[in-house]
Amino acid sequence: MDYLWTPWRYAYITGTKTGHECVFCGKAHANHDESALIVYRGSHCYICLNAFPYTSGHVMIIPYEHLDELQKLPAITAGEMIALCQRTESVLRDLYHPDGINLGMNIGAAAGAGVAGHVHMHVLPRWVADANFMTVVGETRVLPESLETTWKRLKEAFGTVKS
Repeated sequence: MDYLWTPWRYAYITGTKTGHECVFCGKAHANHDESALIVYRGSHCYICLNAFPYTSGHVMIIPYEHLDELQKLPAITAGEMIALCQRTESVLRDLYHPDGINLGMNIGAAAGAGVAGHVHMHVLPRWVADANFMTVVGETRVLPESLETTWKRLKEAFGTVKS
């Protein structure tokens, strides 16, 4: 069996266990959506850029309520989360023309959640052969646009797309 050691990830996976306020709750209460990377606010959930994206357009759909399990979400919140997934898929397809879309949740630290105490859905565009040696060997992600550009594009798109 081969092993791939990624010691640079240790700081990332242990960084959320500091006892500080939940990063998602802090963003939800932010007064400035651009600095919080929020591109859309719904009634029960908001959409935010991932600050450490796998691809350009990588967003998260986050309930305002601080809950650690999907089963704890009120039905209305879960319904809005899925509706926003659908809307996000449409926006990402229109803006980025990906070959596919990843949707996913990691619930709990053992499942890989970076913010284990607050459920959230990742939605990101994917292209055939978009993964390469840079991430594994070079410890680097290659993204074709800045977070600021991605934020502006998505903010505009969510402002013009009908629910």
